[in-house]
This record gives sequence, structure tokens and C-alpha cells, in this order.
Amino acid sequence: MSDYILEMRSITKTFPGVKALDDVNLKVNRGEIHALMGENGAGKSTLMKVLSAVYPSGSYEGSIYFEGEECHFKDIKQSENSGIVIIHQELALSPFLSIAENIFLGNERQSNKIMKWQATFSESKKLLEQVGLKDSPETIVKDIGVGKQQLVEIAKALSKNVKLLILDEPTAALNETDSANLLKLLDELRKQGITSILISHKLNEVVSISDSITVLRDGKTIETIDAQGEDASEDRIIKAMVGRDMTSRFPVRVPNIGETVFEVKDWNVYHPQQRDRKMLDNVNIHIRRGEIVGLAGLMGAGRTELAMSIFGKTYGKQITGTLHKNGKLIKADTVSDAIAQGLAYVSEDRKTYGLNLIDDIKRNITLSNLKRVSKNSIIDENKEITEAQFLREKLNIKTPSLTQLAGNLSGGNQQKIVLSKWIFTEPDILILDEPTRGIDVGAKFEIYSQINELAAEGLAVLVISSELPEILGLSDRIYVMNEGRISGELERGIANQENVMRYMTGSGGASNENIN
Repeated sequence: MSDYILEMRSITKTFPGVKALDDVNLKVNRGEIHALMGENGAGKSTLMKVLSAVYPSGSYEGSIYFEGEECHFKDIKQSENSGIVIIHQELALSPFLSIAENIFLGNERQSNKIMKWQATFSESKKLLEQVGLKDSPETIVKDIGVGKQQLVEIAKALSKNVKLLILDEPTAALNETDSANLLKLLDELRKQGITSILISHKLNEVVSISDSITVLRDGKTIETIDAQGEDASEDRIIKAMVGRDMTSRFPVRVPNIGETVFEVKDWNVYHPQQRDRKMLDNVNIHIRRGEIVGLAGLMGAGRTELAMSIFGKTYGKQITGTLHKNGKLIKADTVSDAIAQGLAYVSEDRKTYGLNLIDDIKRNITLSNLKRVSKNSIIDENKEITEAQFLREKLNIKTPSLTQLAGNLSGGNQQKIVLSKWIFTEPDILILDEPTRGIDVGAKFEIYSQINELAAEGLAVLVISSELPEILGLSDRIYVMNEGRISGELERGIANQENVMRYMTGSGGASNENIN
């Protein structure tokens, strides 16, 4: 038998107006972790959907060989029965069922159509032990964090006697600790002989864990790299992904910072359900005109809660404190109020809060400010097209036309649409929550360039990010949060990963300390 557990030969997949995959070839060795990398829209997820029969045999050209035999999977069930299991970036768990029920959903332990609950829970317990999850199988999924939900998905895959595990951006929504735990688990599965294909944009993770890396660009195979070889540097991988050298991950910027535009004073917020749980405690921040301020903190520190409570009080209860713009007290009790006051908020969850996935690009861009393209409540379609086309070109949104559905675009292009939508409101204060989550290095550079350009135009920008290099590379000044409080404030010149991490973990000094 061949050393390859998988061979995909000359795979071509076409959608209306777009060739997503063009003669792609992929070979995966048995028992390895094989990374699949490329810019957003390069074809990575599409290729894995072909393999797992999300796109069934007959909907693409080319051939698939798994364990030496040619396969023609008609549906996901067939591919899973062969041992190929895919875990998508958007987790497919039912939040109101238990962990055990989720693990065996669609693959129930039953006899004569009667559930065997004892077997369900006992087998679930063994699977949870295998993935290192100590929670009870009876725990409801909504009551555990995203990192643990990823482990439940892997336990679910193991219940199907998986031979080839496909993970699409498994650490995109995880903090550093959960990411490290997940990578450690993949290493353990490799030792057990399970092959994995890992789609990720996090270069450091890919280089550290992978055996091989295949790079796709514009729907074509560029090369396969020995990840543990001497020439497997991040710079080489980036060059293969984007087709050019990138001397810097961040564009050059000379800041021109003016007076204070926006202030949050004595801001306190309680949990929306647990009324006695204080999520934000006496937070004070300010942002100046033309300034990019970073907001760092571990998951649960209160960063997103701060952004959402400021923007129309879309999070929290018993909110006290004041907001000031240009030195004057403002009211932003609703989203409409916030927009009217010149605030804009790009959510960390673009698919839930940022986009209408079943509407076109044009309408997604103009939706937050329809008054600008309408008269007497009637939309001027020509003006709407003109405005949307301007922003499409400004942000380099790659799409066949403005009538393309937002849900059909890559993550990077979707993020550019969300950013375009809020630029269209002509804001003075822009809050960006995880602006490059799940986006490749090339698209990140474009987003960073747009953020710099907006700051140069005089916007006050607040960037929330879980990636410390991103915070350090973008920010003129950094606030650090710990347990709902501002634990530190650092100027760009003296900020580094070590001192930011100290404040993130609560060991950096007194609350609201400013290091100069």
C-alpha cells in the first residue's frame, strides 16, 4: 500500500463565474499533520469540502484516492464511513443538548430505535478522556467555552473511527492557552496514527506542529514544503502564499495625533443575566484624533463587553458612566444613537453581527446608512452602485460583481465588506473587534493599510485583538484589561509582548498605571 493515505489529483471546481479550484493536486502521508495554507479565496476550504463530499462526486473534475482506492463520495455520510471527518470553522454543535448527545448526534447508540443512554454516556466519557476534557458528558454545550467545544467536535470525530481528520481554522476563535492545548491534542492523535489536515492562517502554529505544508494560491497548487526542513521559514511560506516577498507584516505609518476625540469615564457594566456579576469595573479610556489605540487582554477580560456596551449598550445591564466626544457629554443608548454620534463598531463575529449573508455586497455596504443613497425613503440604485463600487475599489474587495452574495465570498473579503459598511457611515470613532480573525497574511496587510489610512484621515481608532503582535504592530498606545479593569496603559515605544502579558495576567502593577 502507498505511504500516502490521500491523493487528490487534478481537482477542478467551478462556481458560476468563478473557478475556485484549477487542477489542484494534494498528497498526504499516513500519520502526519499536513497543513493547507493560502490567502483567503485560495481554495483551501473548497478543496476540503470536495474531499469530505460537501461537494459530492460529479460536482467537480478530477479524482480522489483514499487508502489506495479511488473514491466517489456522494454525501458526507459516505466520506465519514470511510474515516474522513471534517470540523468546519463554524462549529456544528447543538447548544442546548448535552456533550454526550452532541458527540453521538446522527450516530446514536441505540437498539430497536431506543436510545442506550448508559452506553452513550460511558462511551462519551472515554472519548472526553481521550481529548483531555474533564467536563461531565451531561454538561450542556452552551455552558462550556469555545475551546472546550472544539474538543467536543474532535471527540465526535473520534467516535466515528476517524482516520483522516480535517480541521478548518480550529484555533481562530481560541486564546493562546486553548490554542496550545488543541495543538498538543493533535500531536497526541498523530502519535496514535491519526492523520490530520490543518487549515490555518497562524504561521507560528503551522510551522511548530506540521510535518508538511501545501500552499494554494488563486485555486492552484503552488508547492508542498517540508515543515521541519531548514528552509521552512515563515517568510518562505508567506512568499508562496502571496506570490511576493513581504519585508514587513505591517505597513509603514507616521502618526499625526491630535486632540482627544472620545472618552469613556467611570464605566461600569453588569452581566445581562447574572445581575450581581460585574463585568466592567470603573473603566476609563480616551482616544485622540488620528490615533490607533490597542486594547489587549485574555479571553474573558472584558474587551468585547466594553466595545458592545459603548456601542448602543448592546451588551450588559446596570450600565453607569459617561461617554464624551470632543469634550461634550453624548448619549449612545441605542445603536441608532451611537451611529448618530459618529461611532462605528466592527464586531468580532462578522457572520452573525456584521453581514447579511444572503444579500448582495452592494446592499451590505450601504445598509448602515441608507439615507445617504435614498430620497423620500426610495433608494437611488445608481447612487448605491456608485458608492458601493467606490468602496469595493478602495478596499480591494475581490468579487465578480457587486451583486454577488456576501455569504459566497472568502473570510478576508467578507471582513472588507464589514469595514466598508462602517466607513460608509462616515464615523469619527471606529471600534474594531478582532478585525483580522481568520484572515490570511496578505489580506491582513490590506486591512492594516486601511486602518492606517483611516487614522491618517483623522479617525480615532480602537483595535481589540487577541494577537499580541497585531496589537504591538498597529497601536500608538495600548490599554490592557484584566478581569474587567484597565490594568495598564503603555506607549508604543516601550510596549513589548512581555510587559503587555504581565498586565494581561494581572501581575503588571496597579490598576490604570500609565508607563512612560
